[in-house]
Amino acid sequence: MTSDATRRRAVGHILLLVAGLVVLTVISAGSVILVNEARDDARWVVHTLEVESQISLVQLQLRRAESAQRGYLSTLLPAFQADFEEAATQLTPALTRLNQSTIDNSVQRNILVELLPLIKQRIEEFRETIALAQTEHVNDAARIVREGTGRDAMSHIDDLAGQMRSEEDRLFVLRTRSADRSQTLAASLTATGSGLVVVLAGISIFLVRRSARARDHAETQLRDNNLNLEATVDERTADLREANSEIQRFAYIVSHDLRSPLVNIMGFTSELEELRTDIFKRIGALRATAASVPPAPVADGTAEPVLEGEDKQLLQDFSEALEFIKSSIAKMDRLITAILNLTREGRREFEPVRIDTRELIEAIVTTVAHQAAEAHAEIRIAPLPEITSDRLALEQIFSNLIDNALKYLRPGVPGEVSVRGRTKLGFAIFEIADNGRGIDPKDHQRIFDLFRRAGTQDKPGQGIGLAHVRALVRRLGGTMSVSSELDHGSTFTITLPIHWTAANRNRDA
Repeated sequence: MTSDATRRRAVGHILLLVAGLVVLTVISAGSVILVNEARDDARWVVHTLEVESQISLVQLQLRRAESAQRGYLSTLLPAFQADFEEAATQLTPALTRLNQSTIDNSVQRNILVELLPLIKQRIEEFRETIALAQTEHVNDAARIVREGTGRDAMSHIDDLAGQMRSEEDRLFVLRTRSADRSQTLAASLTATGSGLVVVLAGISIFLVRRSARARDHAETQLRDNNLNLEATVDERTADLREANSEIQRFAYIVSHDLRSPLVNIMGFTSELEELRTDIFKRIGALRATAASVPPAPVADGTAEPVLEGEDKQLLQDFSEALEFIKSSIAKMDRLITAILNLTREGRREFEPVRIDTRELIEAIVTTVAHQAAEAHAEIRIAPLPEITSDRLALEQIFSNLIDNALKYLRPGVPGEVSVRGRTKLGFAIFEIADNGRGIDPKDHQRIFDLFRRAGTQDKPGQGIGLAHVRALVRRLGGTMSVSSELDHGSTFTITLPIHWTAANRNRDA
């Protein structure tokens, strides 16, 4: 399967997942909204029924009070009076609830404004007639009842109650229709969403099955490709080792062959230096002869001739050129020696042994004690883990790093060098930290390159130490890094396997 096909398949899966999430989100949000609307509509329907119930209750209590009033006027029995008082008492909270239930309806409020005084007036008439009957003025009470004003008031009250009931019936129809519509929409949304979910599930099943078939095909190809993988890796590894050995042999031969002409140059330079005095003596003698001046006496055969003017300048230039040639030869000799050392180290087989790293580093610190004292530096060694590795390689690694830490301290600042370590996931992590001049972050990789140095070049060196250290660390199966800033010191971190065994012995970096 090509990378484009894999990318398209991954994009398709992502789009399908996004579509499923969108559908589920829409269904969930729509269902919540519609359910809330249906709940609100149902609540308003119930509210309409409650209002109608309150209207009926008010009418019932008013009729009950009228019946109790008439019964008392006819019989003067206290039971009818008690029944009247009970009806009048229950009428008040019924009117209060009705008033609160219709507070949001302006039509009902207008009707109640007219209805409440009529009911209050009617109750007062009932009380008045009962009071007259109690004072033996039954005829007066009967006359009030016969006048018919009460019947007109009751008829008007019933009309107003009917108007309120009609308004609630109208609202009931509207609210019921709205509740039905919300329920229908919720059902439709749920059905549509369920259908989309089923479709997406079907597509997902199809894609999963197709992916499974592609995976099985890829696994089959992988098994086929892995049949000869181990042999291929061994063959390539052998080729790589042979190439590495060839490079090391080539570097050794080249370095060795470079030394021969370098020795010749060094010899001829020495001879030229010896001839310098004779040459300029003769030049001085010729100048004196030409000027008819006796030559200046020479104290011994090695003394510099006494020259003047252009001859003196020529002697200085000649001497400077010889010094430049000699310093360049010395530098070339050091570089060739370093290359030879590197090639010899690359051919050496590592021998894993159990190492007490604290004891090893204490021995290294002892060898640099005089250098540390001159730099007014203190070297602190924290508890360190024991590891199994090559002792000589570790000595070279830590010696180089500690020596660099002492070499590049800041002038006038007491030096502090610390070596600490810890273990993590089968590896030992060592940190060599100092408070020296530090390294510019842009040079963090440069310092590990062969013959490359960073910062002010005021210390002796060829720029091979850290490159050699990193090569050793890699051959030991570890890694190396640096954390540093200018004027804030440096921390070199080395990670090595705790148990470096013969299984990875002499592995090429």
